Formats: sequence, structure tokens, C-alpha cells
Amino acid sequence: MYQVEASKALLKPRLWFRRPESLRVSRNVIMLGFTSMLTDISSEMVATILPIYLVFSLGASPLALGAIDGTYGGAAAVVQVLAGFTSDRFRRHKQVAEAGYGISAVGKMALVAAGNSIGGIGAIVAFDRIGKGIRTAPRDALISLSSTKDNLATSFGVHRALDSAGAFLGPLAAFGILLAAPARFDAVFFVSTLFAFLGLAVLVLTVHGKPWRAPREGKPLSLRKAFGLVKDPRFALLLAAAGVLSLTSVSDALIYVGLQRKIDFDPAVFPLLYVVTAVAFMALAIPVGRLADRIGRVPVLLTGFALLFVCYGALMLNSLNYVGLVLVLLALGAYFACSEGVLTAIAGAALPDDLQASGIGMLITVVSVGNLVSSIAFGALWVTVGLQHAVIVFAIGLAVALAVAAPLLVRSQRSALHG
Repeated sequence: MYQVEASKALLKPRLWFRRPESLRVSRNVIMLGFTSMLTDISSEMVATILPIYLVFSLGASPLALGAIDGTYGGAAAVVQVLAGFTSDRFRRHKQVAEAGYGISAVGKMALVAAGNSIGGIGAIVAFDRIGKGIRTAPRDALISLSSTKDNLATSFGVHRALDSAGAFLGPLAAFGILLAAPARFDAVFFVSTLFAFLGLAVLVLTVHGKPWRAPREGKPLSLRKAFGLVKDPRFALLLAAAGVLSLTSVSDALIYVGLQRKIDFDPAVFPLLYVVTAVAFMALAIPVGRLADRIGRVPVLLTGFALLFVCYGALMLNSLNYVGLVLVLLALGAYFACSEGVLTAIAGAALPDDLQASGIGMLITVVSVGNLVSSIAFGALWVTVGLQHAVIVFAIGLAVALAVAAPLLVRSQRSALHG
């Protein structure tokens, strides 16, 4: 009897943050958070200077920025499902994630040699995002499988809080480098590469590849079973809702450039916009995750997307002061806190353990494609009809998307309860 109880105890996750009770998360979640933090320092150093580098240094148009920014999120779509399926089939979530982090690190190295070629930068960004596409689904599957289903949003909140710490340290690092060495974008790319490899090292050395809720060994997963998820009402309705919402979500880079046009501040302080957003995201990610686990994840998710109206409203104003700017950035950070980890937690709760990475990969693919389309569409509208009219179109679209997504998500939750 003692041996049976002892065996059960060994299967339970190793928990950190013993108090309060609702903040219990496993060691794997913490170390994956540190991996993401270091990698996000690297990624955000690049992401925060790309708009000023492309628009203010190379003279790229908002349409070109929208295309590259969309590529930054959308190029990953080509590999996300395959990476998720591969990690599920061979039960090698950690190894597939390592490959993705490694590819992204190599991509950062290539940016140093890209020079002033907009096309070359776009291609390298796509390569870097392919690495992100490979790593994201298996990493999130590891987080899900290292957590209990009733605290998934909290676990993802803790991970996203650490991730967003990197999202504000990265811009600060980029700002510091450009302050000390103006226009030395190559120096930013070099330091970014160092952090990318450091994040990879933390993953390789500290994360366990076999989480406590890992599926038992058995018959290898088939593509037919993986893609059969789209026939499951719980997941199919979630995919539809996520796709609709992503099509009307303007990327943060385009919002930041729009805000700069309203206030006309020095482009050198552009990375600091990301810092304020990331601080708000970091501060809210854990409490929002706990709230979602307590009152329901769908209301929190919809509230997050509704916060985008604050950003859209600011872009429709003729002018904006610095107080208004800070409020917009805080609203944007709250939007990320309410949407990113919560959406993945909804998926993790609906998916069977042996299809976690495959399902999350499909979800991220749908969102990435939607973001790619929305970025290009918003950039094209900006060029052709102006910023204010482009924002009006997207604000109307977001209102329609929320009205469509809400019943889809409710039906998905009901199917999960009855399934």
C-alpha cells in the first residue's frame, strides 16, 4: 500500500510558489519561463528596432512594414502544425522545441549580415519566425502537460509573466545600445544573438523532457487522428473564434507607428513603447490567469480583445498627449495578458493529453495566418485611405468579430462540459 501511494506521489508535479495555493506551478513551467524570458530579450531587441530601422532608416512604407511585421508572426504558420504533430507522435516535445530555439538563434546571427536590404531582412525574419513556429507548440504542450487542468491559465500566466519580463528588458537593452552608439543596429543584432543562445542553453540544461502528465507510450500518433481534432466541436469552435478575432487585431508594431505619428516623438525612444506594454503585461499576466481559472477563461479572453477599442480610439484622434499614450500602452499590455496565455489555456483544457502540441500548433497557425492577413490589410488601408479610415474599418470589424466569437466560444465550452 505504501509503495502504491509513494508511486502516486512521484507522479505529481514538483511545485514551486507553495503560497498562495492557487499559484502552485511546476518547476518545468518556471524553467520554460526563464527560457522564454531570455529568448524574448533577444527577440524584442530586434522586434522593437525593426519599425524604426525599416521606416525611419530605410524608408519603408507602412505597407512594407505591415508585410514584414505580418511575416514576423505569420511565417511560423507553415511549420507549426507539423512541429506539433512531430513532437506528439514521437513524444519528443523538448527536442522539437530545442530545434526551434536553435533555428531562431541562428537567424539572429544572420541579421548582422543582412545590411540595408529590406528583402534580405524580410527573409531572415521569416527564417527566425519559422524557428518560433517549430518551438511554440511543443513548448506550450510541455507547460500544459506539466500542470493540472484546473490551473492551466495560472501556469500559462506565470510563463507569460516571465516571458514579458524579457519583452521589456529587450527594448531597454536595445534603447541603451542605441543611446550609447546611435544607429549601430548591428550591435543590437549581435547582443540579441548572445541572449538567444543563452535561452537555448537554459532549455537544454534545465527542462525535463518527460512531464508528469505525459501520455503513456503506445501506438504512434497518426496524422488522421491529429487532424481529426477539427471535427471535435470543442476545438473546431475554438479555432473558428480565434481566427475571427485575429483577423481584426492590428499588430502592436503598427499601433506604435500610428501613435508616433500622433505625437511625433523622437524615433530613438520608440523601443520604450514596448517597455511600457511589456511591464503592464508582466504585472497582469499572473493575476489575470488566476482570475480566468476562477471565473471562466472565455469572459477574460473577450474582455482582452475588447480592450483593443482603447487603442483604436486613440489612433482615430487628431492628436494625443503623453498621458493618453501611456493609457493606450497599458491597455495594450492588458489585452496581451487577457488573450495570449488564456487562449492557450482554453485549448489545453479541451485537448487530450496525446494531442496537446498538435492542437496548440493548429490554434497558433490559425492565429498567425489571421495576424498576417490583418497586418497586410491594415498597412494597405493605411497607404490607400489613411490611418484614421483604416482604424475605423478595423474597429467595426472587431465589433463584428466579438459578436461572432462570443457564441462560438460559449458553444465550445458547453461541448467540453458535455463531452
